[in-house]
Formats: sequence, C-alpha cells, structure tokens
Amino acid sequence: MERICIIGGSGTGKTTLSNNLGKELNLPVYHIDGIHHLKNWEIRDENERDKIILEKVAQPKWIIDGTYRSTLQQRLEKADCVIYLDYSSLAQIIGVLKRFIKNHGKEKEEIPGCKEQMSWKFFWFVVKWRKNKRDEILEKINKIDSKKVYIFHNRKRLNRWYENKFGKKMLHQ
Repeated sequence: MERICIIGGSGTGKTTLSNNLGKELNLPVYHIDGIHHLKNWEIRDENERDKIILEKVAQPKWIIDGTYRSTLQQRLEKADCVIYLDYSSLAQIIGVLKRFIKNHGKEKEEIPGCKEQMSWKFFWFVVKWRKNKRDEILEKINKIDSKKVYIFHNRKRLNRWYENKFGKKMLHQ
C-alpha cells in the first residue's frame, strides 16, 4: 500500500485513520479539508483546490483523506488501496458531536488556522450526507478493481482490521 484513498462522511474518523496509517507505513498524508479550507474557514477556489489534489495524486506515495467528489474518480483509480468508511448517519452524527465537544475552539491540526466549530448548516450536511452522497460513491467504487477496496460499516470492524494488519490498536485522537 503506497497510495491510499480514504473516503467517508464527516465524523467517521478519516483523519485519525489516515494519520495512523501514515505513521505505520511512512507515507505522506494529505487531508483534502486542509487543501479546501484556508485560514479562518475561507474556501479555496475549486479549480485551484482540484489542481493541488491532482498534483498530490500524481506523486508515487500518498494517503489522501476526503471524499470531495470532483477528484474522487481520479483518486480511486490511482490508489492501490481504497478505504470507504460507510458508517450510518447516526454514527457520523455521534462522531461529529464527540469531536466538537472534545476539540471545541481548538485549532484543527489538519486544517491550519481553523478552529473546531459547529453550525446548523454543517450539522444538517452531516445528517443528509449518507442519503445524498452514498449511491454516487458506491457507483464510482464499482468502476475500480474490487480487490483494492475495503468498506467498513462501523469503527469496531475498522479497528479489528487495523489491529490484524499492524498488530496493534489504532491510536484515537
């Protein structure tokens, strides 16, 4: 595994997983949220964002976490391992709320210059994410070699896979 694409909704633990895998496999980790957002939650121009993402994808080794659909197919095709955290809407909501409570007001390491926050707009985005995005993601995944795809429906199964693969428990941030 030298090019790993990690996708899933907010609150599923993409950042934690990518950081853990990056340490285990000595691979550079790129968080698309950190490319998409500039300081103070300003949004980078989409074309510039996608250009940066595709530059990362062209590199020989990487872990890229984030589902942003505009470059998803290219990432899926180039990756030699795809991990889809296909958790329930409730699990995503719980994950986002836990993260908010734990980190409220703290700067997000993966998004420099942005502090953890919660808005109703973001909350509803999370609530609707699975219903609005899941079918398109599965359609794109179905276009690639299924042998390189791992789909996890809950944290327990992901943690078991990680422990079997690396002989230790995943560190949770």
